[in-house]
This record gives sequence, structure tokens and C-alpha cells, in this order.
Amino acid sequence: MAWNATLSLDYTLQAGKTVAHFRHDGPLRILQSLYPEGDAVCHNVLVHPPGGLVGGDTLDIAVTAAAGSHGLITTPGATRFYRSAGETALQRTRLRLEAGARAEWLPMEALCYSGCLAENHLTLDLTPGAELLGWDITALGLPSANLPFEQGSFCQHIELPGVWLERARIRADDLLLMNSPLGLAGQRCIATLFFAAGSKLERQRRQLALDLARQVLEAHPLSAAAGATSPDAQVVVVRVLAPLVEPAMVLLKQVWKVWRQHFWGKDAPSPRIWSA
Repeated sequence: MAWNATLSLDYTLQAGKTVAHFRHDGPLRILQSLYPEGDAVCHNVLVHPPGGLVGGDTLDIAVTAAAGSHGLITTPGATRFYRSAGETALQRTRLRLEAGARAEWLPMEALCYSGCLAENHLTLDLTPGAELLGWDITALGLPSANLPFEQGSFCQHIELPGVWLERARIRADDLLLMNSPLGLAGQRCIATLFFAAGSKLERQRRQLALDLARQVLEAHPLSAAAGATSPDAQVVVVRVLAPLVEPAMVLLKQVWKVWRQHFWGKDAPSPRIWSA
């Protein structure tokens, strides 16, 4: 029996304070709004009490940010896609930002168990003047527990409509993709950090973001399997391949902190849930 859920999270600016309102149907929740940086930035933790998705489950998440608001969203742990008996498990997230809004989408990894049939869609709807900093991290199997990704498939979809689209289906039995130097090269964690804007970024601002990211990458043990690019003037991207989630997450957090200061002039206090 499918266990579906929807969540709508809306940020507005009220007297200089970003306020979050949410509505839900099914097992998706937002914990208490926190303000570790003061009233301007609202931190929220998105919780899925069942702890994972099986075939037939669907999670629909819709986030909107009104002009002047700034919301940061994370999760307490991985989104787990479990083994399927034949149906697809689907998570769909749409982030819609108005002009002058900022948002950060920083969930923990999507963890794909062997035998899963899963899709993870992220769509960014950014009005000119809106800016978003986010990441997408996928772990295939549980190598540390000796539970490799040997069956099933995972589809990852990240889109800024009309500007940037990354879509890939990874099948466990596609050994060329999984193990070839032109594919995943035997790595089992794929991580992407991105800064996306609703209008073209000024050239110097974009180039400095690339330079700063590359300085961080060059000093990290994963430097040979990481890179920073700008596929469009509205997007700057860091990509990483790693054997496990933990080193990739450490690297993305380092670049996130640098980019947050560069793009917005803000320090990057880690959400409290990350140290729980």
C-alpha cells in the first residue's frame, strides 16, 4: 500500500523577519523555525517520520519564498529509497522564489538501497532577482555495511527550466557506467552543489565563485574527482565523485561556506541538526 505525502512551505518577510508557514498531508513535517542568524534567515528541518520510501510511495514538496525572504531547509538524515517489488518510489521537490528572495536547499543524501526503483526530481523556478544555493547528494548502496548497489535503478533530475537540466538514470547492472573511468569509476557517491539565479550573474561575480571553489577543491583529498563549472550564466556548479558520502559532504560544506560569504556576504553557521 503506497504511503504518499505532500508538504507546502511558504516563506514571507514580515517586519524584517522571515516567517515560515506550512501545510501538509501525510507523513511530512516541518520542525520549529529557528533563527541562529537573527530574524532575516529562517532555518527549518524537514522530517519524514517513516524514514524512507518503498515502491509506490510519492513525496511532493513545494517551497515558495516571497520577495525579501530567506529560508534554509535541511533534513535530519538521509532520504532512503528501499528495495521495490516493481513500482517506482518518487520524490518531487519544486522551489519557487520571487524577485529578491533567497533560499538554501541543503538536505542530507538520497540513499539508494540495492533493488530500489527510485526517482528524485528537483525543479527550480526562479524569478529574475531571486537566488538559490543548494545541493543534491546521492549514495548508491551501503558500502560500509557491505551492501553494494547490485540491482535496481535511480533517476536523478535537476532542472532550472529553459536554462539548466541534468537528468540521468543509473542502473545497477550497467557495469560500464558504474565502473568505467568514463562513468562513475567505481565511486558510489555523486554530489552536486549549485548556485542558481533567476537572471544572468555578472561575469566577475561568477568567475570569482569558480575561483574560490577551485581553491577549496585543490586543497581537498577528493580534488582529482571534483570540479567547478558554469554551464550557463545563471548557474555555477561543483560536482564531486567519492567512494562514500562523508568526504563528499565535508567538501560541499566547505564550498557552501565560501560561496555564502561571496554571494551574500553572510557567514555560514551550520544548522543545529547537523551536529545532532
